[in-house]
Amino acid sequence: MHRLLLNRDIYIELVQGEIPRARDHIWIVTADIKDMYVAEGGNFIPFLEVLAAMVERGVAVRLIHAKEPGPRFRDDFDRFDALINNELFERILCPRVHTKAVVIDSRLAFVGSANLTGAGLGSKHADKRNFEAGFLFDDVEQIVQLTNWIDDLYLGNFCTTCRRREYCADPIIDQIST
Repeated sequence: MHRLLLNRDIYIELVQGEIPRARDHIWIVTADIKDMYVAEGGNFIPFLEVLAAMVERGVAVRLIHAKEPGPRFRDDFDRFDALINNELFERILCPRVHTKAVVIDSRLAFVGSANLTGAGLGSKHADKRNFEAGFLFDDVEQIVQLTNWIDDLYLGNFCTTCRRREYCADPIIDQIST
């Protein structure tokens, strides 16, 4: 399967449809990160609540982002102990990340333009959201290639040759070696 998703379909098919089905792990890579909300049971809840519930049920979550999140994201984040005190939740910041990708259980992946924001992946009204596009796919070779690349990024393997180190407040490679 290799399917193009546009605009709100990304939210409906990926965020509401596929992400909650993760059983083992979910990796999210995004440039921008904001307090994103999703519909659940007639209410809107922080996407971080969804991730925390996944961690609590044993799903490993890896979040890689380029920017420091804003205060509303931080306030939401601090409400969920599973995101702070559980080894199943991993978060790394790399200012060179511009990729937007989601890998679910190494069985399904999404690569596209949408950041982890309400206007990108979130539940914003169709007339208020960004114009986004991306591909949802299950090709094993491509998923292996993508997960290996994300793993290299997460492990700091690009840090040794990075020529933007002066812009990195907390180099990944320094985090791993401590």
